[in-house]
Amino acid sequence: MGEVINLNKFRKAKERAQKAGNAAQNRLTHGRSAAEKAQAKAQRDKQQRDLDNKRLLEGDDAMLDDSDDDKQPA
Repeated sequence: MGEVINLNKFRKAKERAQKAGNAAQNRLTHGRSAAEKAQAKAQRDKQQRDLDNKRLLEGDDAMLDDSDDDKQPA
């Protein structure tokens, strides 16, 4: 004769194992460690600082004007 099992315990254990598998998959998909989040924030901040440093100041646009308005026709 076979082993006697409690079907309620079997069902609940199976359900717990399935939820644990789903949770592990969600952690891989959506979860990031604190270090990863901090690194991403530092990278975004650096990109923003680099962009801000490359902005032209208000008086600097005259130096970039390459139009020929000031030249007289020959």
